[in-house]
Amino acid sequence: MKEFDIDLISLANESHDYQHIVDSNFFAMFEHSLVEVGNCNIHVVLKKSETMLICEFDINGTIQLTCDRCLELFDYTISAEEQIIFKYGEQAQELTDEIVVIPRGLATLNLAQYIYEFVGIHIPMKKLHPRFVEEENEEGEENAFLIYSSASAEEESDKNEIDPRWEDLKKLIK
Repeated sequence: MKEFDIDLISLANESHDYQHIVDSNFFAMFEHSLVEVGNCNIHVVLKKSETMLICEFDINGTIQLTCDRCLELFDYTISAEEQIIFKYGEQAQELTDEIVVIPRGLATLNLAQYIYEFVGIHIPMKKLHPRFVEEENEEGEENAFLIYSSASAEEESDKNEIDPRWEDLKKLIK
């Protein structure tokens, strides 16, 4: 994972570009990896200032997933842009998903875990082979216009009638 290290001490306060290719060997480094086979190009733009680092990740490539319906393998295309802000502070902590505090004296920053997580969050919850995606969309469109109601027609017309108690309250306002 050394290839994903960024030497922070020698960096000037400006924008820096990094290119990485992550493949099956990269994903194998992570225990219980969600991805076993993949090939993604990662372009990282790191903007360094006195108080923070802004890392913009551009991820493009394919990973191999197993269809939840037929259990066949298929290639899934990932195209994503993510950003993390690293702020300098006293101790390391994660404030939000996008803001991480790093110690002031940190010499190197390893981006491998962040790249792995960004690929992981772009894996769909429901992994469907492309031939099933069209069927799923068509079914979704057909059902999108159905409205289900448990109320009968009489109950609907009763709702339109004004409750006599409201009539008495209206008299008090006048």
